[in-house]
Amino acid sequence: MDQVPGSPQEPQHPHDEQGGDGLPGCYAHPDRTTGIRCTRCEKPICPDCMVSASVGFQCRDCVRGGSGTGHTAQATVPRTIAGGTITADPRLVTKILLGLNLAVFLAVLASGDDLVVQLELIGRADAGPAGNVGVALGEWYRLVTAMFLHQQIPHIAFNMLSLWWLGPPLEAALGRIRFIALYMLAGLGGSALTYLIAAENQPSLGASGAIFGLLGATAVLLRRMNADMKPVLILLGLNLVFTFLWPNIAWQAHVGGLVVGAAVAFGMVHAPRDRRTLIQGVTCAVALLAVVAVVWVRTLQLGG
Repeated sequence: MDQVPGSPQEPQHPHDEQGGDGLPGCYAHPDRTTGIRCTRCEKPICPDCMVSASVGFQCRDCVRGGSGTGHTAQATVPRTIAGGTITADPRLVTKILLGLNLAVFLAVLASGDDLVVQLELIGRADAGPAGNVGVALGEWYRLVTAMFLHQQIPHIAFNMLSLWWLGPPLEAALGRIRFIALYMLAGLGGSALTYLIAAENQPSLGASGAIFGLLGATAVLLRRMNADMKPVLILLGLNLVFTFLWPNIAWQAHVGGLVVGAAVAFGMVHAPRDRRTLIQGVTCAVALLAVVAVVWVRTLQLGG
């Protein structure tokens, strides 16, 4: 018996082959399951292929005018889910961040502990003949430099592998500028909470705060897309367990980065299209002001 188009025996859309999680694969990337469809042609689309529209999301083909007509389709500028510009290389910023971290690590290997003492995060401490050092004494740059500072190979290896895994999908979904803002604010959030809670002479370093921010942002993005969140939630749970049970880990940086990263990502991907830039800017500004307020309060406590 011949199958009638549109009957239960034949999929309504040619790309609707379901994966193990029951979701169809993206029309351009069949190995990526997704719960989002183009509002024009109804093809399944993954984050790399979705373009924000006035209602829902469209695939790149429809945005280019493949299934649209006239001036409207041609005038639409391709945008990411957060309103960023779609780029040819969605890993560029991630590569630059990896390069910066590796460059600082090589500099540490070449110079020894002297560079670590100059760049690590510390509230206030006696550095010997050099006198007292720390954020409380006006060395606010340590809040940033500590984000790119590593001493041990396993430490930088784990952080950079995590950055390479989490960074590109977020960079593709948010756009370069928003991704940079997310990374830096999450890292600063981790530094600020460490400065606030940890002992004033406790040194801290590493990109873990920013990495946890990317992890929180990934969870927010998947929730926004109605995608399967089990893998990222399991990963997040395991990382939090290691954070609190493994010795010599600055859990404050992990928690601070996670909270700020998730909050910033929420503002970015849930901002209404007509007020997207304003709300995203306000979200980032509020996060930065919160970091400044925390640092200011702690500085007053330490008599800086």
